[in-house]
Amino acid sequence: MISRYTHKNLTWVDIESPDKEEVRGIMEEYHVHPIVADELLSPTLRPKVDIYENCIYLILHFPTVIHKHNGKSEQEVDFVIGKNFIITTHYDLVDPLHDFSKVFEVNSILDKSNISEHAGYLFFYLMRELYKNLIEELDTVSNMLDDIERQIFNGNEIKMVKVISGAARNLLNFKQAIRHHKEVLESFELAGEKFFGSEFSYYLRAITGEYYKINNMLDGHKETLAELRDTNDSLLTTKTNEIMKNLTILAFVTFPLSLLAAIFGMKTEHTPLVGGSFDFWIIIGVMVAATFAMLSFFKHKKWIE
Repeated sequence: MISRYTHKNLTWVDIESPDKEEVRGIMEEYHVHPIVADELLSPTLRPKVDIYENCIYLILHFPTVIHKHNGKSEQEVDFVIGKNFIITTHYDLVDPLHDFSKVFEVNSILDKSNISEHAGYLFFYLMRELYKNLIEELDTVSNMLDDIERQIFNGNEIKMVKVISGAARNLLNFKQAIRHHKEVLESFELAGEKFFGSEFSYYLRAITGEYYKINNMLDGHKETLAELRDTNDSLLTTKTNEIMKNLTILAFVTFPLSLLAAIFGMKTEHTPLVGGSFDFWIIIGVMVAATFAMLSFFKHKKWIE
């Protein structure tokens, strides 16, 4: 599906899941190199930057946590950037591009910007919108980490093991998706300055700066999650040790009681107390006294509070 947006002499062509006929038409209209046209037909695993005579071809992958439409953890966006046109290609709905298309149609807003000077400025605003969406994705992860912290200190350590693993998977997928952005954007800085002129270099560095902002937030979330995992593991270990201590104490307390019960349960002629007056109550008293003696010993040793 092809959508076209124009502002003054600038054209933005947005293509979702292109077929051969659509790509062929775009290739002929904007003189796109056949190699680029071929790559637009299907997703590409490797991000890259290529510069041609009349355009720059750029591939980037953006992670998704909450804005998923096909179940995948990342979305690919291909950019073909010319002097007065930009072509974006993606293979499912990309929410930030869809939202920006609504803004692009409101010319009164665009007239207040320098977006119509050349397509490089449009690419800058598109990238800013895409990175803004990544900040929202990371805010969702941040809220998840806050909930994990509350649950940990509310005594739900066992339940949080799986939740922490899920959060770690999201952060790992996020990191994997943007791991090549730095190299690609640095290469684009060189190509963009050559293609659009040195006066555009500030905006090129600003795009890279947006990446660093995302990357720093991601590293902060990873450190927080690591601390939460360590805390959760420590509390789980403490709880397990407490349970084992209580079971051990219970075993030591019941051992003399079981021994006494076994001794006095023997059917022999010379078992002490058995057969005498109040023999049952005396034996019960001995057991209770043994229990208190064991508990007093454990408390003296500070094995129990």
